[in-house]
Amino acid sequence: MDRSSFYSPQAGRLIEAPLETRARFAIGDVVRHRLFDFRGVIFDIDPVFANSEEWYESIPKEVRPTREQPYYHLFAENGDSSYIAYVSQQNLTGDSDGGPVEHPNVAQLFEEFAEGRYRLRNRLTH
Repeated sequence: MDRSSFYSPQAGRLIEAPLETRARFAIGDVVRHRLFDFRGVIFDIDPVFANSEEWYESIPKEVRPTREQPYYHLFAENGDSSYIAYVSQQNLTGDSDGGPVEHPNVAQLFEEFAEGRYRLRNRLTH
């Protein structure tokens, strides 16, 4: 399989990735974690795991996801707080019917929640 690489500031190194990856979700989609009680809006996507080894090793082996799948950066929320989450594709499910996400950073990147998702602000699109 042909591969490419990109620099990950979170990992502090070059990350090898396939030239083509299929992401199930897109920037602006609202998702929910399959195992833990939180949801969020996607604001970035890595084609494969691109965080630190310490972060990866901190996940218990019995629930540790594979590296070779898309990973999503979320403006996340639960009943207690808002935060940034980094989640594997296998651990996410769509949650467009759950309504808007109340994370304080959402308005910086996205327009209003409409039709089950967020659209990037015009000034931020390519």
